[in-house]
Amino acid sequence: MKVAIAAIDLGKHTFHLHAQDDRGHELYRKKFNRVALVQHLANLEPCIVVMEACGGAHFMAQEAAKLGHTPKLIAPHLVRPFVKSNKNDFADAEAICEAATRPLMRFVHPKTQAQQLLAMLNSIRDSFIKERTAAANRIHAALLEVGISLAPGFKSIKALPALLQASSLSEPFKKLLMGLHKHFNYLDEQVKAQDKDVECQAAEDDLAARLMTMPCVGPITSSVLAAELGDGKQFKCGRGYSASIGLVPKQHSTGGKTVLLGISKRGDRNQRRLLIQCARVYLIQLDRQKGWLADWVRQLLAHHHSNHVVCALANKLARIAWAIAAHRTEFDAGPSAMNA
Repeated sequence: MKVAIAAIDLGKHTFHLHAQDDRGHELYRKKFNRVALVQHLANLEPCIVVMEACGGAHFMAQEAAKLGHTPKLIAPHLVRPFVKSNKNDFADAEAICEAATRPLMRFVHPKTQAQQLLAMLNSIRDSFIKERTAAANRIHAALLEVGISLAPGFKSIKALPALLQASSLSEPFKKLLMGLHKHFNYLDEQVKAQDKDVECQAAEDDLAARLMTMPCVGPITSSVLAAELGDGKQFKCGRGYSASIGLVPKQHSTGGKTVLLGISKRGDRNQRRLLIQCARVYLIQLDRQKGWLADWVRQLLAHHHSNHVVCALANKLARIAWAIAAHRTEFDAGPSAMNA
């Protein structure tokens, strides 16, 4: 019989496939290595190929699309309730297949290679920043053990060689600290190099370049949003995207009484953090901002705390970003901004 849905439990070296027909009946289940799985998919007639959105899922979705299949990705936490009993790879594949057949299931939009590049650049940049901060903390902690306290920030660490030369510390200790300083300089150079790479890729990417027309949105934020949004068609509206990254209020309603709480903080915390930072910068520069968005923010500030306004503005920026992606437009501040 014709395979309607093929669910794959992804692994590093082995892959477990569960196939069903259009009535939900199991046809077969098989175990493959990477090469054999691609060959098997090539021999299948076009069908729906479902996987969990985990490591390697976007690549496999791209390969399935090249072979004429329709790839779909599901967040792992949405698959977990469909595992019937004990966990094993074939049971996971069956649960993925079962979850994919639900009419209201939410799917993750597969990334393109351009989106993967933007996401990887930002991920590597963030990791270098964390490592640089850790190296700076190691230097501060080591110097405190010998009674030397550096001023906060990276500027004092860059002046460490001159400080060590003038100190009376032993040579082994100076050698150890110079090694840490050399490692810090390497990480600092890597962060600067990644900044340039992100700026170049954001300028070359069509969506990222259009997202930078939004106020207070630079290469870092635009590249992150472009990597996650794509064409924006995975969301019905801007609110759906904003809700997916936790910028809408949590709701606890019952008996017809609606209760809205603080923002939910769901989804990707990195996107939420960047949009909130953009909103804070916008409020700092509000005196220089013109147009309908600035007027809307000023009206909110007249009646609400600035933290509430920041969250509301971040929510607005997320919706604007979705509109730019879905409708292939740019940000328009309005005629009042053009006349300013």
